[in-house]
Amino acid sequence: MNIGILLKEGPYNHQASDTAYNFAEAAIKRGHTIDAIFLYNDGVLNVSKLMDPPQDDRNISSRWTAFSQKYGVKIFACVVASKRRSINEDVLIEGGVITGLGTFTDIATRNDRLVTFGD
Repeated sequence: MNIGILLKEGPYNHQASDTAYNFAEAAIKRGHTIDAIFLYNDGVLNVSKLMDPPQDDRNISSRWTAFSQKYGVKIFACVVASKRRSINEDVLIEGGVITGLGTFTDIATRNDRLVTFGD
């Protein structure tokens, strides 16, 4: 099954980012394909390489970078939401792409499922 993911919450606000990451890993391990991840609203904060959590905490942006590199999954950040939160190409993680809602529409229509995390 081909799956697209929509993540709408920031990295440390709620459980949504952790749950989306764990879901994506588990889906791939069960033989499904994660086609793409689209970040919207505060979700775009997940791709900021400026994140500097304490050593004993998880580094969510590093985790998404590793996921993108390991599985070849593109992580798209909404351009409007990114601009509102000062996310630009200079602070974007490797594997992240800033794009418009047309990309989200494409992800939603070309996949068997679109799974949403966050409010």
